[in-house]
Amino acid sequence: MEMESIIEYLENKTILVTGATGFLAKILVEKILRIQPNINKLFLLIRASDSNLAMHRLHTEVLDNDLFMNIKEVHKTNFQRFISEKVMPVAGDIRLQNFGVTNISLLNEMRGQVNVVVSSAATTKFDERYDVALAINTLGVEHLSCFVNECPNMKLLLHVSTAFVSGEKSGIIFEMPFKMGETLNDNNNLDIREEKRLTQERQRQLIIEKANEEAMSSAMTDLGIQRAKLHGWPNVYVFTKAMGEMLLIKRLRQDVSLVILRPTIIASTYKEPFPGWIEGVKTMDSFIAAYGKGRTSCFLAHPDKVLDIIPADMVINVMITAMGAHINKPVSMTIYHVGSSMSNPLKISTFKNCVIEYFAKHPLKIQQGNPIRTSKTITLLSSMSIFNRYMVIRYVIPLKVFKYVNIVLGRAFNAWYLDAERKINIIFRLASLYKPYVLINTMYDDTNLNKLHGISEIKTFFFDVKSLNWEDFFMNIHIPGLVKYALRK
Repeated sequence: MEMESIIEYLENKTILVTGATGFLAKILVEKILRIQPNINKLFLLIRASDSNLAMHRLHTEVLDNDLFMNIKEVHKTNFQRFISEKVMPVAGDIRLQNFGVTNISLLNEMRGQVNVVVSSAATTKFDERYDVALAINTLGVEHLSCFVNECPNMKLLLHVSTAFVSGEKSGIIFEMPFKMGETLNDNNNLDIREEKRLTQERQRQLIIEKANEEAMSSAMTDLGIQRAKLHGWPNVYVFTKAMGEMLLIKRLRQDVSLVILRPTIIASTYKEPFPGWIEGVKTMDSFIAAYGKGRTSCFLAHPDKVLDIIPADMVINVMITAMGAHINKPVSMTIYHVGSSMSNPLKISTFKNCVIEYFAKHPLKIQQGNPIRTSKTITLLSSMSIFNRYMVIRYVIPLKVFKYVNIVLGRAFNAWYLDAERKINIIFRLASLYKPYVLINTMYDDTNLNKLHGISEIKTFFFDVKSLNWEDFFMNIHIPGLVKYALRK
């Protein structure tokens, strides 16, 4: 399949995209509209109570940002008309049957027209409430498969998961599907219905106990961590995503092709629609931001650990190429790891050096315009024991001394102490959540991804991670983009 046929395959197609206000979905929508303006329709599922709010979110959260400036330049004054013809925001919620769409006419229109579904709705918080994560990442996928099964012209479902469903396994992870009920520790038989029942029962107990919203949220978060670890996953995000994959494989009808995309850490765009576009501070970016703002000079990470990163536009190009490759292959199910650890591994030590060098040359500035001074070195705490020892000596003991002195002197604890104690607890919690991704060396096999190169080794759908120079990417694309689009807002 050459470039022209991939673009041609999009012509007159109707695609439903869930999670349409998310980072990846926006880039996908922009790319499709830019390369194939003759697409029939893009139905964008947007969480909203009514169509007016959905339309408002479409414009304010999707279309009204720099990402779409190239398309706006092409269509100029006709941009709004073009969007109104090609894009239909759908007010709904993936957590509900039929997405909560009560307009039967619209629902039947979607069922009759949609050829391809891109499933990108998710909550990505590692410590999300269990009821929320289960409803979106797991049961939401089941609702989606029910919708797909009712669409007579459906050809393909592309589901965006995550490579980190592998949990805390080290070594090479192969592109293999989960079996229903499979766990990562082989100690428990996972029953998704039982997980749902346990969650509902815990909610009922909290209501009986008249728990307030804060207590409810805390209890649901704790339950998610407990259930994830019971079955071998490190956090509720990857646990619920893994269960979503299981349900999708089990529930989807057999004449619809299924592609499960498992990207690793998604960085800013490499080339399209322009280099460095990113939205918000994500995963590794929190470490970059903390260092750049002069707030830390140490990270929990092993210097030889491979940091598996992939630019966002490469993920989108894999998605579109995979659509073209699988749309006419019924009864097919393929998993793609989309990352860099096998083809172009990046060590954390290299990443660290890039961060130091960038802010030495381009320091952030405080409101008064003075540059923020950053440490000339970053200390990598290469194990949890080293991290814990460092935190106790540097922060916990001084804080306890401060507390003891104040007790002896009869002073009340001030807001500074309480805030410091809260921040230390947050740091310990974040270290526990991020531990698998900064200490355990995992490589994600990309055999299936490499096969796609033979289909689309072209600039329009570029995703050859081997060609990336990581120093250049961080120094000239990713960190400048992060500063421009996230840290200065």
